[in-house]
Amino acid sequence: MKGLVYHGPGEKSWENVPDPSIVNDTDALVRIDSTTICGTDLHVLKGDVETAEPGRVLGHEAVGTIVEVGAGTRTVKEGDRVMLACISACGRCRYCRVGNFGQCEHEEGGWVLGNTVDGLQAEYARIPFADNSVHSVPDSLTDEQVIYLTDILSTGMEVGVLKGNVQPGDTVAIVGAGPVGLSTVLTARLYSPASIVAIDLSEARQEFARQFGADEAIGPDEAMSRIAELTNGLGADVAIEAVGVPETLQLCTELVRPGGRVANIGVHGRPVELHFETLWYKGITITTGIPDTRVIPQLLKAIQAGTLDPTPFTTHRYALDEMMEAYDTFERSAETNALKMVLAPGS
Repeated sequence: MKGLVYHGPGEKSWENVPDPSIVNDTDALVRIDSTTICGTDLHVLKGDVETAEPGRVLGHEAVGTIVEVGAGTRTVKEGDRVMLACISACGRCRYCRVGNFGQCEHEEGGWVLGNTVDGLQAEYARIPFADNSVHSVPDSLTDEQVIYLTDILSTGMEVGVLKGNVQPGDTVAIVGAGPVGLSTVLTARLYSPASIVAIDLSEARQEFARQFGADEAIGPDEAMSRIAELTNGLGADVAIEAVGVPETLQLCTELVRPGGRVANIGVHGRPVELHFETLWYKGITITTGIPDTRVIPQLLKAIQAGTLDPTPFTTHRYALDEMMEAYDTFERSAETNALKMVLAPGS
């Protein structure tokens, strides 16, 4: 089959790779019907993710059809149409038992797809712990309506909104208006904050943020003064970092009020300096993490009810074998205004 293979920092190719097969009796083999590219894939390609070794098939977001299951699977069967969550969960370790699937202790648990296990930017994929790691797709919904639940919407809600403890009436500053930042805008709206302010260097991304529900979208140079105006000088109740560079996390710590919350979503590839000589007295909470994807069923219901519409994320569509072109478009998002693309066989 064909797959998108990482060959070390800055190197990738769409090439022939071995067909996957059942390894463990809890596995499932899935034909990929739709997949997409994530900013985390770019971090892998930069060499920021040390656990991803050359030769790895990338990708961790897809919708597909099950073509084979291991003898130990119980909740999925051949022919099922499923979302493939970015997180695999054994369901038995101490973290899985309390719902922290992203921290699964099994060697094929947590974020493994496209990292330590071959991923989903391919024609077929092996899914570990299929009973716990896939979600059925209702016949009434299209791939494009559900594919973004597999990672970015789960990440925005769980790592941003829920860890940031967004409450009704809060002022929320979201630094970064890429796909994950926009997912945070969408899901924060579900909690009735008083104001959501998106902050991004790109005017195009600022416009996207307004379209996705931000009350205001501004550049970083305006952020301190505007947040101060909105909060009578106190600062944001919640500041959410959705970029993954030192400067944006630093900005979040400056924007947040005393006693407020900073939720870091971004994947950082270099050290971040936090100025505790000025932060120590503010009593803020800083959280980090990766998604557990527990909110997928909840968000799926919102999509079915029409209260959440993720389809505006799709700015580009490609055939699966146009993967290299799709990566080029995604990597040049500042020029192409790309948010997410859907890649499907024969598109």
